[in-house]
Amino acid sequence: MPVRKSPLTIGFLLSVCAWFVSSLPAYGAAAQTAVLWRAPADIASRNLYYGPGGRKDVPRGTFTFVKEDLQGSNPKFVVRDQYGHKWKVKLGIEARPETVASRLVWAVGYSANEDYFVSNLHVQGMPAHLHRGRNLIGPGGWVRNVRLKLEDEKKAGHWRWRHDPFTGTRELNGLKVVMALINNWDLKDVNNAIYQDGDAQIYMVSDLGASFGAAGRAWPRQKAKGNLEVYERSRFIRKVTPLDVDFEAPARPSLIYVVNPKEYFSRLRLESIGRNIPRQDARWIGDWLARLSPKQILDAFRAADYSPREAAAFAQVIERRIAVLTDL
Repeated sequence: MPVRKSPLTIGFLLSVCAWFVSSLPAYGAAAQTAVLWRAPADIASRNLYYGPGGRKDVPRGTFTFVKEDLQGSNPKFVVRDQYGHKWKVKLGIEARPETVASRLVWAVGYSANEDYFVSNLHVQGMPAHLHRGRNLIGPGGWVRNVRLKLEDEKKAGHWRWRHDPFTGTRELNGLKVVMALINNWDLKDVNNAIYQDGDAQIYMVSDLGASFGAAGRAWPRQKAKGNLEVYERSRFIRKVTPLDVDFEAPARPSLIYVVNPKEYFSRLRLESIGRNIPRQDARWIGDWLARLSPKQILDAFRAADYSPREAAAFAQVIERRIAVLTDL
């Protein structure tokens, strides 16, 4: 007697087949090359004051409000300059550290967004009310201490630290070390982006604002990002074995965040990103970082308009940490 297949079973099988077929590359389609790191042959001459966008892309001219961006935890909105380029404006305490971090990441061969810090930005057509950050906007559409990110990139999706084409490679391990170097603790997968560039898919950490403060989410928020005193006191390396290194960042959040159990325990899982890094991989990226001159490192902090004293002190912490890596 023939066995009757239920509509549910047939539907399930058809769904699986459809998924399998859709996952195969299209006939004749060009293969996609995944790119995480490119050797920075010109590292000694890279300009960390202007960063990956260079001097040619420095925001200039008049800016007009386009829309508010409600994604993420920081107030943001989009503007268009007089040349037709769109910029995402980020307000608040992440503006300075993200500007610096993008330059250091790019300097050693990883991709980064074109970020610029603007101490005074005038925006035409600023609405009377925004959902977030209204208290950070002055009269007449003037905004102080903001980060502008060029919006020309074509985002193709997100990538995950534990499921990516680079797992186990020195390039991915090196990126983890750079995140520990700058104390970037907010390494959620949603902060990783894939950008389409011709036949290449560029993998990058696209949100670097939670850097240069505590090694983990801290309270008050001013300790967690762009805080020189906290960054100077923070521990860089947790443990070294003959084969591996455990870095402090990303560290578990302050216990005060237990009031939000879902958030707290999701961040506990991030600790593993900075653990069990092969010593040879940590030393490899340390050797690349050591090719940066003190002036280049200082320029990265100058680009974010830190005071001369703060810029010099931040740069000295970076230099000390690089020396630790090269001695591994």
